[in-house]
Amino acid sequence: MNRCKLFVVAVAFMLATFNIVMADTLMPWGQATSVQPVYQKQKVVYDLTAASEQQLANILSRAGYLSRLNGNDPFETKIIMVIHGDAIPFFSTARFKQYRELMELAHSQTLNETVEFRMCQASAKLRGLAPADIHGFVTMVPMADAEIVRLQKAGYAYMQ
Repeated sequence: MNRCKLFVVAVAFMLATFNIVMADTLMPWGQATSVQPVYQKQKVVYDLTAASEQQLANILSRAGYLSRLNGNDPFETKIIMVIHGDAIPFFSTARFKQYRELMELAHSQTLNETVEFRMCQASAKLRGLAPADIHGFVTMVPMADAEIVRLQKAGYAYMQ
């Protein structure tokens, strides 16, 4: 019986040693910690050129989450999405049926007034689109690049 106990103890020791060695190999820096900072008074400009529905949905979700993390406070938080390039067609009223869910998501983010959408009029014009062809929750600006630079100079953080 002593041999059996000795064998069990030896196996347990070997397994414990193996687990420590494997843990050191797989997690040489330990585990991540989690913090809960308070986010407030953030001003952000997104350079919105998403070419796919999934990319656009991802960016819209990120902007919405950022707004929520900042308390959805329209007096303290401002998130401006500057639309240009391949993202323009999503906001065309002619394609509403095709992109209805995305546009409903985008529009819903403007309701608490922390998120705004601005579109490059020059880029839209190159695609044959006038302000009348774009959803009403979007404001047209002369040029996306100039708007992004202007907002950065006003203290907005740049995001893609």
